[in-house]
Amino acid sequence: MRIIAGQHRGLTLASVGKGDTAAHLRPTPDRVRESLFNVLMGHGMPQGARVLDLFAGTGALGLEALSRGAVHCTFVDNGRIAQKLIRENLTKARRTGDAWVLTTAADRLPAAPAPCDLVFLDPPYGKALGQGALLAAQAAGWLAEGALVVFEDSAPQAVQGFTVLDNRRYGDTHITLLSPA
Repeated sequence: MRIIAGQHRGLTLASVGKGDTAAHLRPTPDRVRESLFNVLMGHGMPQGARVLDLFAGTGALGLEALSRGAVHCTFVDNGRIAQKLIRENLTKARRTGDAWVLTTAADRLPAAPAPCDLVFLDPPYGKALGQGALLAAQAAGWLAEGALVVFEDSAPQAVQGFTVLDNRRYGDTHITLLSPA
């Protein structure tokens, strides 16, 4: 797994290894990330964006956004192995100064210090955790007006109070782009 483009292009990220089966670590494959970021560029993202990476896992999505010009990323994951991988990857990329790692459940976020323009939401497949986490992030002030939400799951997603902008399928992965209504 590596950073696809931008400032850190080609940087090899920390290996998940055996990972944490209980946490369902499932990094977004390079080819899916590359396609996703091509779509995001059409929306003017992530250049200059503040990013929230919920269920961050290895942090690959948030790190890709930082590499491509995001100004800050908050990584959220309550798994110890995931937190270790995120910190290791931030250190490798020398991005610890413009990133935070929150060690909390994605649906229990503290109040946001500043709203985010781009939100990655990649919950464990089949656990129905994503919608609650997105609504909690919105309630805690993490979503900027007109924020773009990237919801990755095993099926297309719709969330009450959000407009579906696009749906893409990559094998068993579905990417749904949403925006607050």
